[in-house]
Amino acid sequence: MLGFIITWLVAAISLLITAYIVPGIYVAGFSSAALAAILMGLINAIVKPILVLLTLPLTILTLGLFLLVINGITLALVGYFTPGFDVNGFLPAIIGAIVLSLVSSAIGHLVKEGTNA
Repeated sequence: MLGFIITWLVAAISLLITAYIVPGIYVAGFSSAALAAILMGLINAIVKPILVLLTLPLTILTLGLFLLVINGITLALVGYFTPGFDVNGFLPAIIGAIVLSLVSSAIGHLVKEGTNA
């Protein structure tokens, strides 16, 4: 249970940092980021596998680069369904997905290092 809460907090903090870095992504506050983190988990668990399966030929043709577009689409969906979290456009969604992945990975690595010490 503690691992789930830590993962959720890392995702919410990563969304806040991504919104600070990427122009075109706005978060009203931590509560909006926390709700967006929950919705992102749900969308990544339900919608993303369907999108990956439907676009598999295009993903193979682009050697996997189309997965960046799918990640941008999922981030835009989270912005659409979450009050206080806005993604203004397709390019901010793709750049935001890349930045979010890097920030989340870095914070997750730091948290893992801190718990192993």
